Amino acid sequence: AYAKGWIQPRRLEGHTDGVTCLAVGLGGTIYSSSLDRTVRVWSGGNEIRRLKGHTGSVHALAVGPDGTVYSGSSDTTIRVWSGD
Repeated sequence: AYAKGWIQPRRLEGHTDGVTCLAVGLGGTIYSSSLDRTVRVWSGGNEIRRLKGHTGSVHALAVGPDGTVYSGSSDTTIRVWSGD
């Protein structure tokens, strides 16, 4: 049972290995990073974008006010992703 005012959680599935970090952007967009070396972008419960490029697992994630995504990986790089 869930406390009053809470709803049953929604499952966002798509990563092929453990999720390491989450961030929420303006408008409620969800960003997740994973041991599978990807960052995924979710809206309305659906994956809307997959950011690939890291060669190691992604452990750090931040989203700027303009929607730019910053990810840090065990491959020793930080990537900056700007969306259009």
